[in-house]
Amino acid sequence: MQPAPTTQATGPRRRRCAGFTIAEVSLATFVMALGIATSITALQMGFRSLDVARGTTLASQILQSEIERVRMMSWTSISALPASARVDLSTMFTSSPALAASYTVTETVTDVVAGEIRQIAVAAVWRGYDGRSHQLSMVTYYTKNGLYDYYYTLARP
Repeated sequence: MQPAPTTQATGPRRRRCAGFTIAEVSLATFVMALGIATSITALQMGFRSLDVARGTTLASQILQSEIERVRMMSWTSISALPASARVDLSTMFTSSPALAASYTVTETVTDVVAGEIRQIAVAAVWRGYDGRSHQLSMVTYYTKNGLYDYYYTLARP
C-alpha cells in the first residue's frame, strides 16, 4: 500500500494562518491605547506632585527665613509690628522678581499675654502650574525678656 499523497493546505486554512484577524488587531490596539493613556495620566500626576513638592520646599524656606528675621528683632520692634502685614519678598529674591511675585506671604501678630507674649504667624500662598492654590504656615512665639533679651543683653559682655 502506498502512502496517501500530501496536499497543500486548503484555501480557508491558508488564509487563517497568514495573519491576524480584525478582532485581534482591534484588541491589541485597545490594550496599547489603554497603556499609553494610563502612563500619560501617571506622568501628569507625577509632575503635579513634583511641582507641589518644589513649591512647598521653597515656601518653607521663605517662611523659615522670615521667622528667623523676626526672632532677631528686639521686643520693642516686635511690639511695634502691625496686627497683619504683607511681607515684601523683593528683598529675598533680588535676582528673580518673578519668583517673588508668585508667592504671597503675610505675617499676623497677636497678643497671647498682653505686653508679655506675642504669637507671630507667617503664611505663604502660591499657585501650582495647574492653577490650584496651596498654602503653608509657620507659627512662633516671642516673649518679653526671652531668649533675644538674654542673648543680647545678659550673655554678651
